Amino acid sequence: MVTGGAGFVGSHLIDRLLERGDEVLCVDNLFTGTKRNIDHLSGHPRFEFMRHDVCFPLYVEVDEIYNLACPASPVHYQHDPVQTTKTSVHGAINMLGLAKRLRCKIFQASTSEVYGDPSVHPQTEAYWGNVNPIGIRSCYDEGKRCAETLFFDYHRQHGLEIKVARIFNTYGPRMHPSDGRVVSNFVMQALNNEPITLYGDGQQTRSFCYVDDLVAGFMAFMETGPEVSGPINLGNPVEFTIRELAELVVEMTGSTSELVFRPLPQDDPMQRKPDITLARGTLGWEPTIALRQGLVKTIDYFSQLAND
Repeated sequence: MVTGGAGFVGSHLIDRLLERGDEVLCVDNLFTGTKRNIDHLSGHPRFEFMRHDVCFPLYVEVDEIYNLACPASPVHYQHDPVQTTKTSVHGAINMLGLAKRLRCKIFQASTSEVYGDPSVHPQTEAYWGNVNPIGIRSCYDEGKRCAETLFFDYHRQHGLEIKVARIFNTYGPRMHPSDGRVVSNFVMQALNNEPITLYGDGQQTRSFCYVDDLVAGFMAFMETGPEVSGPINLGNPVEFTIRELAELVVEMTGSTSELVFRPLPQDDPMQRKPDITLARGTLGWEPTIALRQGLVKTIDYFSQLAND
């Protein structure tokens, strides 16, 4: 079962699981996910879709659970912050309860946002983070931190087999065009020859992982034995400034867009880069798709979307 399976990352994970021969139940309430991401699977003999909100208990029979359900971009998670926290916390409780009943392993899609605006660079899994618990982003940050707490308490208290991955910036086809994330923002603005909006001086850094690499990390993690619980960072350790990303997108789209600068939003992290030593050593995983290579496919997807 994949919760949040009609979302950007979830739909790619389902594709890969089906390719492997698995039967997949996709659970999504379509708050930020979209049927368009899974339309190509309608009629697939090993695929089933269930519209359901993980804030409410679910009674199904499955062998593995990937819990990806949660709005994951600032525009979406700040639209209804109370619901975002509920999805992370109640959703985790309900999915952990299901895993406990079924005695099955469960994967949690956590986030690099648990590190907040980090005072340690790059971020290792041992770093506890620097998060503002009452800020406008905390519905997501603290929701995911609480979900991690629940996962490890279920693991210690009930012997549940858990896998907790901390996901860094990910991009690729099926991103929501208006989700407010930097790659989709820049690509859409460039394709429309609109000014490209940078916040602050554009020198803040991010590390961009192509979605296929991320999904390969999920599956490698899920294949590990019960002694490997995480948390494990999954992301691309190659760091770019936001300005470098903007200039690359303009070049690759042949856009006439100009760069414009706006004030930095509250609690926006200045640096974000994963230390993936643990993923390399434990999972034998590291990203293989370079930013330029991944952007070709992402730009192509958004171009087709604009023409549909």
